[in-house]
Amino acid sequence: MNAPTPAEKTGTVRRVPAPMAMLAELTYRCPLKCPYCSNPLEMSKRSEELSTEEWSEVLRQAARMGVLHVHFSGGEPAARRDLEQLLSVAVEAGLYTNLITSGVGLTEARMKDLSARGLDHIQLSVQGTDSQTADLIGGYRGGFDHKMKVAGWIAAEGIPLTVNAVMHRRNLDRTAETIDLAVKLGARRIEVAHTQIHGWAYVNRAALMPTREQVDRCSEIVEEARERLKGTLVIDYVPPDHHAKYPKACMGGWGRVGLNVTPSGKVLPCHAAESIPHLEFENVKDKPLAWIWADSSAFNAYRGTDWMPELCRSCDRREVDWGGCRCQAMAYAGDAAATDPACIKSPFHAKMQDMALAEAADISPAYVYRTL
Repeated sequence: MNAPTPAEKTGTVRRVPAPMAMLAELTYRCPLKCPYCSNPLEMSKRSEELSTEEWSEVLRQAARMGVLHVHFSGGEPAARRDLEQLLSVAVEAGLYTNLITSGVGLTEARMKDLSARGLDHIQLSVQGTDSQTADLIGGYRGGFDHKMKVAGWIAAEGIPLTVNAVMHRRNLDRTAETIDLAVKLGARRIEVAHTQIHGWAYVNRAALMPTREQVDRCSEIVEEARERLKGTLVIDYVPPDHHAKYPKACMGGWGRVGLNVTPSGKVLPCHAAESIPHLEFENVKDKPLAWIWADSSAFNAYRGTDWMPELCRSCDRREVDWGGCRCQAMAYAGDAAATDPACIKSPFHAKMQDMALAEAADISPAYVYRTL
């Protein structure tokens, strides 16, 4: 199982710098039903998930090709009974390990076991700052109270903690309280991330879309907190594309920094890449991970700058945002190679912002909860 693959022997991966990180989406199963979930609407069933042995080989291949970090995610990774075993494989392979979890499914005994096996870091999601709000958004009664227990177990084990706070119109007015909660839980870092409108979030756009005033106020609160909590809490801020002037470098650029492996073994440049219908994504059951990263047509489709339309190719930001989000271009322009509508230079920019304003004005849209 540890022998180099043919692609690794020939060195094909060296033509493209190795990814820094791999998101291992172990399963789509999750007790929470968050309406902003980035998982696809058509999700792989348990019977389609990679086996323990297959995931172990993926982790070893990732380490051999130069990946530094593995992020265990889902769904809820704790839904996999072999999570602890996979963690040990990753640690033995020399990977930095990060568990991205809702906390639901973790017990104190499992936390101690994960710690003993060498887990490096945990990202714990919060949907709100009180049980009523958080459980409504997460669609799971008792979830918030359990998360608070999990945070205590994490602190007891001395594992570094990041709080993941996905922000939207229903909780954005509590940004300050969310940051304060992270401090209370002993987190070293918080990610204040506006909802990315993909997957289930695309279905729930109107229920999640904030007003421009909410976004501006959130930005002010984050900047004030960064100054006030300097040395105590690192605050990463992910602004919303729909109220932006320029796009972000989605995933650090297509095929530049990281890759995702889905529960069934497909390898993607980002969460939502399967929304681009003309791309065919390879599976680790069929091809080596290094070959998929370096040589597959999907990863090379929008890598670098050669694919860009002239509007982007001549822009001085082309190696800053790397063209922004291809999935967003597909959703709003019907063309994955178009200029990201988040960019003020895009002919679709006004359409995207007008849609955001209309959706934010919807008074009380109901959630369509994530289901498997």
